[in-house]
Amino acid sequence: MISSIERRLTVQHRASEESKRVATVPGIGTLGASAITATVTDPSAFRSGRDFAAWIGLVPRQDSTGGKPKLGPISKQGDRYLRRILVIGAHSVLRRAKQNPEKYPWLTQLLARRPFKVMAIALANKMARVAWALLASGERYRAPRLAAA
Repeated sequence: MISSIERRLTVQHRASEESKRVATVPGIGTLGASAITATVTDPSAFRSGRDFAAWIGLVPRQDSTGGKPKLGPISKQGDRYLRRILVIGAHSVLRRAKQNPEKYPWLTQLLARRPFKVMAIALANKMARVAWALLASGERYRAPRLAAA
């Protein structure tokens, strides 16, 4: 049963150019790319990647009073499945960053200042924004270049 679902998912992923492009983002694999492309059939429905991340529920909840905005935990409003897949993928990338700090210097620096789970949500938000940008523009993912020391 599960193997037939995996096979069908793999066939669907290989047939979709958008899914292949989204799967190149670190932390988003075949499952995540297939789920994102199946859910977001029209990326122009969102004005920006920020709107897409908010739709998934990967933004802080805001409680404002007296003109002082206070950011709380993530809103968790939106697509629960996509949010879970992106957060699990972010956990995977962060674990790799801990093992190979020279390969992910910017994540290593942020991990030194922020808790692991806070970084996982922030990275999942970034992954959602990048996935939206790839779908909206039709471009391929380009890994950020490391700055010379």
